[in-house]
Order: sequence, then structure tokens, then C-alpha cells
Amino acid sequence: MGDRILGIDYGTTNSAMATFSGDALRLASFSLHGEPTQVFRSVLYCSLDQSEALGEPVMFAGPRAIEMYLEEGGTGRWIQSTKSFLASASFEGTRIFNRFYRVDEMVAIFLHAMRRQVEQAWGDIGTRAVVGRPVRFVGAKSEEDETLALERLRGAFGMVGLTEIDLVYEPVAAASQYEAGLDHDECILVADFGGGTTDLCVMRVGPKSRDLSDEARILAVDGVGLAGDAFDGRVVYAWLCPYLGLGTSYRSEFGSVFPMPVWPYHSMMRWHHVALLHEKKTLKQLYDIAARSLEPKKVRLLIDCIEQEMGFHIYQAVEQGKIELSRDSHALFSFRELEQPIEERLARSQFESWIDAELNEIAACCHRILEKTGLQPQDIDRVFMTGGTAFVPSVRRIFAERFGEQKLGGGNELTSVVSGLAQVARHRGM
Repeated sequence: MGDRILGIDYGTTNSAMATFSGDALRLASFSLHGEPTQVFRSVLYCSLDQSEALGEPVMFAGPRAIEMYLEEGGTGRWIQSTKSFLASASFEGTRIFNRFYRVDEMVAIFLHAMRRQVEQAWGDIGTRAVVGRPVRFVGAKSEEDETLALERLRGAFGMVGLTEIDLVYEPVAAASQYEAGLDHDECILVADFGGGTTDLCVMRVGPKSRDLSDEARILAVDGVGLAGDAFDGRVVYAWLCPYLGLGTSYRSEFGSVFPMPVWPYHSMMRWHHVALLHEKKTLKQLYDIAARSLEPKKVRLLIDCIEQEMGFHIYQAVEQGKIELSRDSHALFSFRELEQPIEERLARSQFESWIDAELNEIAACCHRILEKTGLQPQDIDRVFMTGGTAFVPSVRRIFAERFGEQKLGGGNELTSVVSGLAQVARHRGM
């Protein structure tokens, strides 16, 4: 594929690749449990049961990581949302069994696995690609944080032979995909809801706009470092963590009663931090607390979640509940992987109250981007919403109340960004 045009969406939750074959868009296809899928889940699984020639554990990525995690019963190390660490100067990496892995190294391991699978079908994909990036990386509080994230991202792609990459804002890419089907000009707002970030752009699209420079077409971009993962974390903290000992008490060695520390539960809120609890020092502290807890069974359930690497199962339980709440006013949240299953029927109103702070940040971002452009809501012809969180009713309500329900649209929520990146690559002649 020497003349290939490649777009790569490395996401917090899902990743994907796309290219053009002539005028036809082609999405890379993968397999999960024998079924085809166009997304390569952004996860790693380090198997303790398998090792390479030098005795190092084998690292699996994407759908194969999920399959191996389930096959081995989670005896290895589960890692997800690595992208959320890119902007953190205080986090250089993590030790997995007997080896320390840098953040960019873990990203490179993931990208290498995805590249290898794509090349089995497409052949060599070369050294160049258009790659998506969020407007604001998770946890970035300064320009230095943003620069660090970009350096790590470029470094990871370079490690897998993609040494010539153009970085494009993810909502701009989604706008390019939306534009591909237009026969008239519009001024649109794109809202891209990923796992880690919410990214917005206001852009002029259509036949007359395609030949304009990016500076003329892109009126404004903005974003916040939160999205689906933050919503999930709120559910874990408010619903699941009380069953795991949050809010309980324990006795000190001298008989005084203290509340259960909240720091383990703050880590449970962040998928990419759960694995960090699996350390000897941390587990020893929790075992000591459980031995003196007034409700020891609950604390031991927390320890089970950590020791058995149940981050994936927790994610699945919360994700399924969220999907049902997007359709109905109530949903049964069920986490049955523990010795003592946890089930509770929750109301959409409860969920919305838990994520109120995040909803306010998204609404503020929407207000801010309009201020940047000087436009009024009536000047926006279309609001294109993409990403899984676009289905959350309270999120849609933010945009419906401001722009009108009739202007809201979407489609191909998991692949619109990568399709748009391929469109950008094609337009630039990559």
C-alpha cells in the first residue's frame, strides 16, 4: 500500500485506523470473540501465565487483550486509559511485574500491536499518518503539560515506525467526515465525546469551504479533560464503592474509631488508576484496615476487586447500566463478579445528580466556544455529536436547550473521527 492514505484515532477507550482505496473509505477490521469489529479497544493485558524467551511476560493489546484477560481469569495485569497519563509530569510510568514501563512505551506497545494486525490485511502502512489529538489532554493544567503530552504521543508513534505524523484536533476530523456528505455550506458545531475528553469546534464546511485554509475554516476549538470515563467514575464512587467499604469505620491499634480512608475509592473512580492499587504496600494497608474494620466483609470485597484485577468487569457493569439509562428512566446495575454479587436499580435522576459538576463543565465549554467566535446559537446550522457519551440524555439536553433539538445530529459515533482523519490525509495528499 505504497500510495495509502492513513488516519489513526488513538483514543482513551477505543482506537481505529482508516484509509482510502481510490475514492472508497476503508476502515480497519479486527476480531473480538470471533466477531468483526472496527474498533481496537485501547487496553493492554500483561499475562503472568505466558512469557517470552527471556522470561518477560507477554503483553496483549486491543481485542486480544480482552480475550486473554477473560481466558486467564484476570491473573495478569490489566491496563486501560493510558492516554489519560500523557500530560502528567508526575507519572513517568508503572512497574508491571519485574519491569518498569514508561508511559510512551506502553502506548507504543499498544500501537505496535494494532499496526501489526492492520498490516496483516493491508500490507506495510509506511511511516506517515494523520493522527487525532484532543483539544485539551486529560489532566493538562498548563502549556507545559500539553507539550509533554504531545512529545510522548509523537515519541510513541515514532517507536513503531510512524515517524511522519500530522496531528489534527479530533473534533476537526469529525467535522471533515460530516462535510464529506454535504452538497451545501454550513456553519457547524462538532461535539466529540471520547472516553477521557470532550472536544468542541466551530467550523465552516461545505463545497465552497473545502479549499479554504484551516485558519479560515476553523472558527474556534475548545475542550475539557473529562467525558465518559469521568461519568463512569462518578457511578463507581456513588453506587459501587459503598458496597466496598466506603463510608465504613475501623478501630486503630489503640481502640479509637476512624472513618475508612477515601483514597482507594478515588483511585477506583479512574479506570487508569485502578491497576496502580495492586501494589504490596497498598494491599498491606488495606488488609490491616480490614482486620480492624467494623464491616470487614465490605473492605475485603474492595481487596478482591484489586487483587483479581476487576477493572474491566467494573467497566462493563457500569457501561451496560449507562446504556440502559440512556434509553429508560431506570436501570438495573449489576456487578456479579464478586463472591457477594452487587445489584441495585438506579434512576436516571440519580445518575444525573452524580455527574452534575461534569455537565456544568461541558455546558461552560459550549458557552465559551460561542463567545470565542462571536456567534449566536441561531448562527449554527448543525450540531454534530459523536462519541458514546453523545447518547447520554443530560448531555444532549445541554445542546438541545441552546441550539434546538432539530439541529442535533450524529452518526458512526465510534468511527467518525478516524474516518475524518483519513479524509484530512486524503485532502493533504498524504
